[in-house]
Amino acid sequence: QVQLVESGGGLVQAGGSLRLSCAASGRTFSSFVVGWFRQALGKEREFVAAISRSGGSTDYSESVKGRFTISRDNARNTVYLQINSLKPEDTAVYYCVAGYSTSTMVVFRTDNNYNAWGQGTQVTVSS
Repeated sequence: QVQLVESGGGLVQAGGSLRLSCAASGRTFSSFVVGWFRQALGKEREFVAAISRSGGSTDYSESVKGRFTISRDNARNTVYLQINSLKPEDTAVYYCVAGYSTSTMVVFRTDNNYNAWGQGTQVTVSS
């Protein structure tokens, strides 16, 4: 199993940037697909981005494509989510998630593929 801790959230003006980090414990971090989900107040949780074990494959929701970039450093057991051109509708709690995979290139979009979740980090975008 892997434990996840997010950081980097905060309050930022529209148009600004943030970099979220997800630090994982465990020696098998490179065996996990890692993703980000978010949940705004009163709304359903939604997929944001995911990255394969190797980092060679990524996937993004249409609402963030072109503005968000997911990356990973397996040597540091860390995944990053660079968020640019923030909009008020990006306001949400962002969760880092991890799911085991035997494939180095697969990514997952659905939350039932992930069995490890962080506590979340709040991102608030003011207009």
